Amino acid sequence: MYGIFFVLLEIGYFFIFCLCVFTLIHIIRFQKNSGVKMMVYLNFLNVFNAVIIYSSLYISSITIYFSDTINVILWKLSIVSGFVSLILSSLIYTFLKEYKKVPDFPFLFFIGLFGFLIGALLYPSSIQIEVNNSSIPPFFILNLSEVNYSFNSITGLIIIIFQSSIIFYYFLISIRIYSKARNKDATKGLFYNTVILTIPILMYILYIIYNHPIFRELHILSLWITITGVCIIILKKPEMFLELTNKIYYINIYHKSGILLYSYHFKKSQNEIDSTIWGKILIGLNHILSEFVDKQNQIDVLQTKNTEIIVDYDEYGFAVVLITNKKNDILQNLMKKFTIEFKTKFREELLEIQDLNKLINVSEFTGTKDLIEKGFQLYLS
Repeated sequence: MYGIFFVLLEIGYFFIFCLCVFTLIHIIRFQKNSGVKMMVYLNFLNVFNAVIIYSSLYISSITIYFSDTINVILWKLSIVSGFVSLILSSLIYTFLKEYKKVPDFPFLFFIGLFGFLIGALLYPSSIQIEVNNSSIPPFFILNLSEVNYSFNSITGLIIIIFQSSIIFYYFLISIRIYSKARNKDATKGLFYNTVILTIPILMYILYIIYNHPIFRELHILSLWITITGVCIIILKKPEMFLELTNKIYYINIYHKSGILLYSYHFKKSQNEIDSTIWGKILIGLNHILSEFVDKQNQIDVLQTKNTEIIVDYDEYGFAVVLITNKKNDILQNLMKKFTIEFKTKFREELLEIQDLNKLINVSEFTGTKDLIEKGFQLYLS
């Protein structure tokens, strides 16, 4: 039976390694698909660490025997790498809920446990290895049950507390995202992914408790299945990593004179009237200020009680005003792209109304609807 596991692990490792390399290259080549650089970095580091570092250390320590000392070191390094991978995954979950907002708790708790783990692993007795093979090392462990690792009570307890806390945090974030998401169906996939992600964590906890190699092998195999799913999402549907709970209420396009050229209504806001008024005030204020101050000093964000108003100015004499529940880099990138497309499509119309005394026919900008629905389609659900 364990000979079959050896073959499965070797084939699985080769497959997941190739998929990982392909995914990492894809992340680098198509960085803009993930919305913001922070998510690109996190996805890259998470996949790289989970496969290139963690899986390599894990497989080396259970399929090849070098010596007691070297194998224990490899196993300890895999534990540290596993902690890092779970923390990276937790950050991704946190940013899915609200971009760039990391709560002090539980991350201080996670970091504290990580510090305790490093201290515990420095003790020689933290991890013990048992080898039931008299061959001269190094040699491949065809029967995986011949090499086994055991944890002392402190090390095992730290890992169990950490991984149990991670599971709880994953489900907590998933439930919160689902309750606040604009598209409930889309967030169901995140919840299912959370359930699958807990399986390798539970297998590792069971291995610590029962010290049976079968749980050790099931852990890495189930982890690779989870990583495969993550890689497919990154390759086929990277928009899943955008901020799921972010909402857009309005996109208004104003001429520098303050005239509304076009308005698109996404979702009703509690303060939509307040936001629209403030949008006009913001444009008028900046028009006055532009006579006296440098363009870099123009106001680009205004916050009300329930909304934030983001403004993107253009040299053609118009501004795109986006009314949202929370400003983030994803929206700003989409706004800049939309502003360029709007300017390109209505270049002649915008040039004709550079003169403030020129009569403006707003019906000429009705084609803006198609541009908005194309550029902000993720927010239409």
